[in-house]
Amino acid sequence: MSKILIRGAQVLGGEVQDVLIDGETIAEVGTGLSAEGATVIEAAGQILLPGLVDLHTHLREPGREDSETVLTGTRAAASGGFTAVFAMANTHPVADTAGVVEQVYRLGKESGYCDVQPIGAVTVGLEGKKLAELGAMHDSAAGVTVFSDDGKCVDDAVIMRRALEYVKAFDGVVAQHAQEPRLTEGAQMNEGIVSAELGLGGWPAVAEESIIARDVLLAEHVGSRVHICHLSTAGSVEIVRWAKSRGIDVTAEVTPHHLLLTDEMVRSYNPVYKVNPPLRTEKDVLALREALADGTIDIVATDHAPHPHEDKDCEWAAAAMGMVGLETALSVVQQTMVETGLLDWAGVADRMSFAPARIGRATGHGRPVSAGEPANLTLVDPAYRGVVDPADFASRSRNTPYEGRELPGRVTHTFLRGRATVVDGKLA
Repeated sequence: MSKILIRGAQVLGGEVQDVLIDGETIAEVGTGLSAEGATVIEAAGQILLPGLVDLHTHLREPGREDSETVLTGTRAAASGGFTAVFAMANTHPVADTAGVVEQVYRLGKESGYCDVQPIGAVTVGLEGKKLAELGAMHDSAAGVTVFSDDGKCVDDAVIMRRALEYVKAFDGVVAQHAQEPRLTEGAQMNEGIVSAELGLGGWPAVAEESIIARDVLLAEHVGSRVHICHLSTAGSVEIVRWAKSRGIDVTAEVTPHHLLLTDEMVRSYNPVYKVNPPLRTEKDVLALREALADGTIDIVATDHAPHPHEDKDCEWAAAAMGMVGLETALSVVQQTMVETGLLDWAGVADRMSFAPARIGRATGHGRPVSAGEPANLTLVDPAYRGVVDPADFASRSRNTPYEGRELPGRVTHTFLRGRATVVDGKLA
């Protein structure tokens, strides 16, 4: 079995230590370690984190392989330091049966770059009318624990209640795309000063906040777990904070782009900035950062949403919503949270590994960097600075809002159960 010695890394940004990997497991953590025949990685100045976990990834396969495949998506994930991703259900066909989630699960196993845990649809065909095969998907080989109609809101309160009741039986969680559909008809961007000046249909904050308020109350009534996808407004933060103060079992995520970008970007009419939920105001961005720092928002999730060139290189109104994010997520979090002093690297490990693994019940991921644990690890060079070039992406799609922007940090190595998937910043 292969041995790898990571020498002189700052474990979770703290103490400088050596980490010995033997096969699939961390064998030893300490100082002055040596191992005969081991591959040695000199990691002075680098940060060693547990492998990152993304609770919100769109891999597009089956059905939209022109945007992404499980293979290309997991290669992108590994490049970004992720060792596990949860694949959203809005594929073609929709992942609303045991057969489809098992297909995605099998493709993830075959890729070898990253573990893939399918997310099952809440309703048949994402149509919001009838519950999907929640129990069958959970009992399948894929072992689905997270269910979401992401891309669409489960707007029917009765359906949402029944879903929460159903998943409670096996400690599952419903991940809600909070968007009241009637309040966002024809919406193109955040409703506010910029939308008024540009003459684009506005997407009001209350469309998100009203659904979150309803769903935390439903979760309290049922005694079940609810997770809020891509929370984006200051008002949503306050609702989640209130719900947690009442002991309601609610968790929430924020995307990297909602931590950095604002609706002012839309003035360019560049469709790369068109995303769901929309980019919000600077006030919202600052509130999201503070909420991630104080734990009101539990995790960072990428909402990696690849699209083919023709779906974004067009006029704003016709463009698809979404942006890729797996390969830039950690850099954006370093810029917005670490370099601003809001989080240390241990906090990053919590928001991007420990907590998402716990919410999604991702066995073997989000574990401490200590002896006996699975060797799912990410090594980061925080001093690196580089300009984002989409041509370098492992993802099949290039719809990044960061093209030409300098971002800090670089993943130098990623290990999936002791096997290097990224070495010196390149896919193994």
